[in-house]
Amino acid sequence: MTILKKAIVIGASSGIGEELAKVLSNEGYIVGLVARRTDNLLALQKNLPHKSFIKCIDVSHINEAKNLLEELIEEMEGMDLIIISSGVGHLNPYLNLDFEKETIDVNVSGFVAISNVAYKYFVSKNSGHIVGISSIGALMANPTAPAYNASKTFVSNYLISIRQKLKMQKVNVLVTDVKCGFVDTNMAKGDKDKMFWVASPETAALQIYDSVKRKKKTVYVSKRWRIIAWVLKIHSLSN
Repeated sequence: MTILKKAIVIGASSGIGEELAKVLSNEGYIVGLVARRTDNLLALQKNLPHKSFIKCIDVSHINEAKNLLEELIEEMEGMDLIIISSGVGHLNPYLNLDFEKETIDVNVSGFVAISNVAYKYFVSKNSGHIVGISSIGALMANPTAPAYNASKTFVSNYLISIRQKLKMQKVNVLVTDVKCGFVDTNMAKGDKDKMFWVASPETAALQIYDSVKRKKKTVYVSKRWRIIAWVLKIHSLSN
């Protein structure tokens, strides 16, 4: 009997998360769809070819988010893969504190809460795969969106730290850090005419899924952003 793999996508109501949910379902996964907007999840669920579950979770409410994710894992009778794609970002040149706080609550505190549940669950079964959607912005400062870039630096560093911890524990759990460049989603702020190497959410999702299958530790989307990452790392070392 074939045992279907199970994946949970955090942030499945739009953008990269939505497209990843489609890719995973098309590949035969049972998918847990998680986001704040239940209507969007219901609309997505209707178009998926395989069984899926829905759970409305606001990751910024960390204790509630933790409990609801554990509940979803139990309802699905386990998971093999979790993709954390939820996130917010604001152009915030005047440092509006509400914008900064929202970014930290979702991208940092929410990310930690979800990762914490996933880490403990996968350690308990000695298998699994954690995928975090970060950004090329993790490698640079941004005076017009300081909290966003700083939050993505946190995400990437946190994923690396979890990977090292798992290695020290000799636990068979994979961790993938996905650094996205410009992707044509609502998260892409600013003048899109001035953006370059812009990937569609569909292309980004396919590249991410391919990298997950190949058990890559670090992924750049699109792949050419690896060049920019190299330049930024050299620049940081020279300063």
